[in-house]
Amino acid sequence: MKADELLRRYCAGERDFIGANLGYVNLNDADLREINLKNASLNGINLSNANLTNATLSNVNLSGAELNGTLLMGADLSGVNLSDTDLYNVNLSGANLREVDLSNANLFQATLENAELSNANLENANLESANLKNANLSNANLSNTNLSNANLSNADLSRVNLSGVDLRGADMSKAYLFEAHLENVDLGATNLSSAELFKANLSSANLEDANLLGANLRATNFNNVIFCNTTAPDGSIWNDGC
Repeated sequence: MKADELLRRYCAGERDFIGANLGYVNLNDADLREINLKNASLNGINLSNANLTNATLSNVNLSGAELNGTLLMGADLSGVNLSDTDLYNVNLSGANLREVDLSNANLFQATLENAELSNANLENANLESANLKNANLSNANLSNTNLSNANLSNADLSRVNLSGVDLRGADMSKAYLFEAHLENVDLGATNLSSAELFKANLSSANLEDANLLGANLRATNFNNVIFCNTTAPDGSIWNDGC
């Protein structure tokens, strides 16, 4: 299907394009809100700066797609393969990204507030300065992910393996980190105020200049942790590792 045909049918009120073949079609800047592209072939498609708010894109093929600046608020992208995709500055607020493959994807400054990312694969993804406030990342694969300066406030990171993740300067205030794995993680200057760290493993982590004010550290593993100018839950300063 060519771009002009899709746009003509969309403007006529049609929204159901299930299974459509739109490989390498240019839909840059197109307004396609609430379109249904479930099971469609979108490999190589150009959707840069397009508006796909509340669109259905579950189980589509987006390999090689151009998605810079795309608006995907509330979109259903469950089960989609977005590995190695450039998603710089994409807005995915409230999107369903359950079990999505985002390995090696570039999500620099992407907006993922309130997004559903449970069981998603984010291995080696770049999420530097991304907004993940209130996102659900439970059981997600975050191996070697760059989350430096990311906003993870109030995010659900329960049982997540964060080993090898760059979290320096991240905002993790009120984050839920129950049984999370943070071994050897650099948490320097990270805001963990009021975070839930019950049974979390922070052995050998770096907490220099980190803020733990009001955090729940019950049954937390702090074996060989570096504490230097670290704000404790009671407001005192820990300098055991300086």
